[in-house]
Amino acid sequence: MSHRHDTATATAAPAASEAPAGSAAAVEPAPPVESARPLRSARPPLPARSALASLTGATARPGDHAGPRPAPLPSALRAWAEHVVGPLASVRDASHPRRTSRVWEVTDGRDRRFYLKQSPTPAFYERETFGYHSAVPVLGYDRAPRLVDSDARHLALLLTAVPGTPLSRLSLGAAAHRAAHRQFGALLRLLHGTEKLSVAARRAAVDSAVRTATDAEEHLVRAGDLLSESRRALVRHAADQLRGLADRLVPGHVHGDAQERNALWTGRRLAVIDFERSRYAPAVQDFVRLACGAWQDRDDLRTAFLQGYGRSLTGTERYALPCLAALDAASCLAYGPAHGEHDVTARGLRTLDRLERGVF
Repeated sequence: MSHRHDTATATAAPAASEAPAGSAAAVEPAPPVESARPLRSARPPLPARSALASLTGATARPGDHAGPRPAPLPSALRAWAEHVVGPLASVRDASHPRRTSRVWEVTDGRDRRFYLKQSPTPAFYERETFGYHSAVPVLGYDRAPRLVDSDARHLALLLTAVPGTPLSRLSLGAAAHRAAHRQFGALLRLLHGTEKLSVAARRAAVDSAVRTATDAEEHLVRAGDLLSESRRALVRHAADQLRGLADRLVPGHVHGDAQERNALWTGRRLAVIDFERSRYAPAVQDFVRLACGAWQDRDDLRTAFLQGYGRSLTGTERYALPCLAALDAASCLAYGPAHGEHDVTARGLRTLDRLERGVF
């Protein structure tokens, strides 16, 4: 079944550099639970550098992934896209170099740019279409792609293009980098929309946190020998703590994969892309990959982001963030090696090392 939406111009001209202001009031800090204990391992950290090197290989670079490139645009998808926007003038493979990524940049006869994306699973398709319908429009047409059409039969989405280059590919000066993160924070505050969430959405956010904690045990099994007993204990402790905090965390409609790769910067304006993991969850969930990535050794970026976000973390969020990071690390080690995604494996090892050293 195809769902048609109003089309928009494929690109938008950069405008003023001011970030959109979040209208939400600050949330009062909640004290940590009385039984909470610091996330520390019982034993000294493993030598993360040597472990990381043996797993990733000397030639691995951030963003490198194993796996075949996707095939040319399938004829059925091309026919569907042309039914929506007319004959396509060009098609370019724009997938990430991983097995499950299937994205093409296309232009129509009027030189408008779009992205045609085929979701890897029905769950990702449902999340992304739901996100584009329910939350993304509040960001503005030039701050996120617009969903032009979707087709559940092919798990396909046709999206407008937005200008910019992923922050992860740019070498920015400190001031420009802070400006980008300030806008990133402002956009995620709008997306989270905490003040407008229904009772059902708030309940779903709690359930999401509990599922994250519950999934940890499966990730420990799949990670196998990559995790020492002390690190397994750390992850299990994080899961137990998160269950106790779940109903005290500020809820939101989260992006689900908020990292620099999914933030496009023009030099003046930032846009957010890739909403296939969007869902109701604790708002702090969207800070995990930044805390495990761009914010490492860059407190100024974290500060700028929270300035744009319009509030500091609550007491409960400050405690939950390293718990969520530990669970993310376990997920990385369950997934990364099995799929040849060296940067994912490296992130998991690096996060556990930082948690054990108490520098997270």
